[in-house]
Amino acid sequence: MGDIALAYTVAEACAIARTGKTVLYEAIKSGALPAYKRGRRTLVRPADLRHWVDGLPLIKAKSKNLLSDRKQPKSSSHAEAAK
Repeated sequence: MGDIALAYTVAEACAIARTGKTVLYEAIKSGALPAYKRGRRTLVRPADLRHWVDGLPLIKAKSKNLLSDRKQPKSSSHAEAAK
């Protein structure tokens, strides 16, 4: 049975959450992500990290008709003239 981490360092939490230190420290400073101090080291509990990631904003889907949102390709006759 592998080790079960009770807390992550900031570097470990960043790697697990796929985020940078600045974003993580901003979340800690704002109170969105609880953190703990042990000496000079800042620690984040796995459950708190998961809760923070789960609370990140969801990317909304774009409209269903994606082709109408894009510019239409230039006609092939124009492409031939450019050759």
